[in-house]
Amino acid sequence: MSPLEVVAILLAGVAAGTINTVVGSGTLITFPTLLAFGIPPVTANVSNTIGLVPGSVSGAVGYRRELSGQRSRVLRLGVASLVGGTVGAVLLLVLPAGAFEAIVPVLIVLGLVLVVLQPRISAWVARRHEALGGMPHHGTWWVWPGVLLTGVYGGYFGAAQGVLLMAVMGTGLDEPLQRLNAVKNVLAALVNAVAGLIFALVADVDWWVVLMIGIGSVIGGQLGATVGRRLPGTALRVTIVVVGLVALVAFLLGS
Repeated sequence: MSPLEVVAILLAGVAAGTINTVVGSGTLITFPTLLAFGIPPVTANVSNTIGLVPGSVSGAVGYRRELSGQRSRVLRLGVASLVGGTVGAVLLLVLPAGAFEAIVPVLIVLGLVLVVLQPRISAWVARRHEALGGMPHHGTWWVWPGVLLTGVYGGYFGAAQGVLLMAVMGTGLDEPLQRLNAVKNVLAALVNAVAGLIFALVADVDWWVVLMIGIGSVIGGQLGATVGRRLPGTALRVTIVVVGLVALVAFLLGS
C-alpha cells in the first residue's frame, strides 16, 4: 500500500466516522475510495465494515450524555441489532451480489419519507398513546422489528443504515432526535461489530485497510459527536434527508 493510498484511506475513515456519528452513510465515502484503489468489492465491503466499528464506538462514547436513562432501551433494541447484523452478514456471504440491489433504494426512500414526516407521525402516535395512558418507554410495536430489519440491511451493506434507524425510532419513540441519535450510534456499532466478527472469521479481509479506516473513524467519531450535538432538531432532520438523498443517488449511479 503506497503512502498516497494510506493517507487517502485514513482521511476517508475520518470523514466516514464523522458522518456516521452525525447521521450515517459514511460507507458512501470509504467504500468507493477502496474500490478506486483496486480493492475487490467484497473485500472492500467486509474490510470497511470491520474498520468502521471503532468509529461507531467512538461516536457512541461521544454521545454518552444523551444516553443517560436509556440503558434498558439500548439493551432491548441492541438484541434486535445483533440478530439483524448477524443475518445480514450471513446473507452477504451466501447470496448473489445483486440480491439486495432492488430493495436498497426502496428502503432508503422509505427512510427519508419517514424522517420528513416524523414530527406529524410522532405527534399522532403520542396523542394515540396519551389517550391510552401514555407511550411505552420502549416505543410502539414496530420499533423492535424495524431495528431488526435495519440491522439485516446494515450487516449486508450499511450505507444509510443510520438514516433508516433514525426514521424507525423517530416515528415510534417519544424522544428528542439528539437522544435517538445517541441510541443510533450504539445500535450501528453493534451491527458493524457482529458483522465484522463474522467477516473476520470467514471472509477475505485487508487488515491494512481495516487499520487505516479504524484510526480515521475513531477521530471522526469524536468530531461527529461534537458537531452533531450542536445541531437543532430541524437541522439534524435536514442533514439526515440530504445525506440520505446523496446515498440514494450514489447507489443508483453505482448500480
